Amino acid sequence: MSATNHSHFKLYKPYGYISQMLSNDERQARKKKFLSSLYDFPKGVMAIGRLDEKSEGLLLLTTDGKLSDTINRSGIEKEYYAQVDGAITHDAIANLCKGVEIGLHGKKYMTQPCMVSILDTVPVLPERSKKLRDDRHGPTSWIRVVLREGKFRQVRKMTSAVGFPTLRLVRVRIGDIQLEHLQPSEVHPVEASIITSQIIEINVP
Repeated sequence: MSATNHSHFKLYKPYGYISQMLSNDERQARKKKFLSSLYDFPKGVMAIGRLDEKSEGLLLLTTDGKLSDTINRSGIEKEYYAQVDGAITHDAIANLCKGVEIGLHGKKYMTQPCMVSILDTVPVLPERSKKLRDDRHGPTSWIRVVLREGKFRQVRKMTSAVGFPTLRLVRVRIGDIQLEHLQPSEVHPVEASIITSQIIEINVP
């Protein structure tokens, strides 16, 4: 696949931003924050996949629509760190790994088997712009979730289905491309060869 003459970027999407450049809805455009305000992106750039408004972390962007479609359709691994409400149990982790039933577009959907594990230490992440509640309101847990699908608000719906709602969600990896030390709102150009070698060639099952 050739990405010649196209531009590609990786971004730490901050909390509170919509994963699109602009909105044609004037009311939404006034009230919401969009990616176009973070960087002088070239014309035609689009997000590859999405993170919901309250989620953070790694987002890839490209001007190559075919590349975006390939990545979105190919079952690329995506890794998340999720802070959940409560001391999550091993039974809940086992259920998440096997798949749980969530609501999707008004219907019931069974998630595919995936990798979920409890993180022994709190991950080192930038402080979120909107403060989370502290431990005086009860314990929280951090888990690692690796999916090959990406339904709307999937991780949040999954943890809620096993009784541990997500408080904070950060995507740290897409394929072999890592969030690394990016800070919220920071954008880095990415070479086409990196997209090809670290996502397309290695991670398509």
